[in-house]
Amino acid sequence: MVKETKFYDILGVKPNVTNDELKRAYKKLALKYHPDKNPNEGEKFKLIAAAYETLSDPEKRKIYDRGGEQALKEGGGGGGGFHNPFDIFEMFFGGGGGGGRRRANRGRDKAHPVSVSLEELYNGSVRKMALRKRVICQACEGKGGKNVSVCSSCKGQGVVIRVVQIAPGMVQQSQSICDDCSGQGENCAPGDRCKVCDGQKTIQERKILEVHIDKGMEQGQKIPFVGEGDQEPGMEPGDVIFVVDEKEHETFAREGLDLSMKMEISLTEALCGFQRPIKTLDNRMLVITQMPGDVIKHGDIKCIMNEGMPTYKNPFEKGRLIVQFAVKFPQRVDPAIACQLENLLPKREEVMITEDAEEVFMEDFDLENERRRRRYEEEGRREDGERHYMGGEGHGQGVSCQTS
Repeated sequence: MVKETKFYDILGVKPNVTNDELKRAYKKLALKYHPDKNPNEGEKFKLIAAAYETLSDPEKRKIYDRGGEQALKEGGGGGGGFHNPFDIFEMFFGGGGGGGRRRANRGRDKAHPVSVSLEELYNGSVRKMALRKRVICQACEGKGGKNVSVCSSCKGQGVVIRVVQIAPGMVQQSQSICDDCSGQGENCAPGDRCKVCDGQKTIQERKILEVHIDKGMEQGQKIPFVGEGDQEPGMEPGDVIFVVDEKEHETFAREGLDLSMKMEISLTEALCGFQRPIKTLDNRMLVITQMPGDVIKHGDIKCIMNEGMPTYKNPFEKGRLIVQFAVKFPQRVDPAIACQLENLLPKREEVMITEDAEEVFMEDFDLENERRRRRYEEEGRREDGERHYMGGEGHGQGVSCQTS
């Protein structure tokens, strides 16, 4: 039993979740709450990353399960010291996050979710996406100004090493950004700085990219723009990667190449046949026909070939449209009509009832309410057990020692 379930609840998983299930849960939520898509959900995005980082690490997960977040902080498990949530996002969607794909002299890739409807994934579309990126200042050609010199404090490294003695014979070494050059490795007098970039070497620019959503693309698929990342002097820019985030559809659900839907029909239609129109994702009208005499049972599943999603890069080959039927029964049938129905329907099976049998009548039963009631009862018994164990009801008060 785990101490607390906060991180599991954030990801919407159970404590016995597998690593593959964790990854799927993180991908779905990270796309949904990424600040590019939901600017007001920055804290939620960070919590999702922190929860995944903890639960995906076997050692951190053991510590968390035993003692919760407090145990992580006290036991060196990383609580309160999580990695950049955008690095974790890019690890999944940006080609390696934290520099996994980043080569020497190459900038970091940046990933952005793009919310796409099922219609767009079926028919294809072009989306214009605006982004802000840093580009090399043309006024100073990325130098930052005139009379630029190597920083004497860090010798052009941008970082300084500090050694601190923490005990006799013990020293601690730390690395930090150089304060004198702000990590640039170079210094420039205020009067010599470039007026356009103020000595920063780069300026911010707004750019519009045309993102092509091809037919058949899937959730999580990447659309890269090579070299469109931030520019820095002496470095190859990274890539901008758009990640497909499929929106839910009110009628259809996607399962690979198949589309599925639910259709409610009446008891008359189930027994006597019907015709029902279905509007497809490309605005065609299909008419489902069920011939009289072919009975549809509640929960029956049928399929229509070649009416599912188009195959990526081969859109003329499509999956299936799967239809699950729900038969809507009438709330009540007039007894007089029931007798007429009985004459039309197949004969009922005769049941022998003995004289000592007892007649009973059924009542409605709400399964969900019953589950809630049982859950509350179990939680109450568990709390009572904990109080009993801790001595809350006069038990287990501890053993006192008698002294003379």
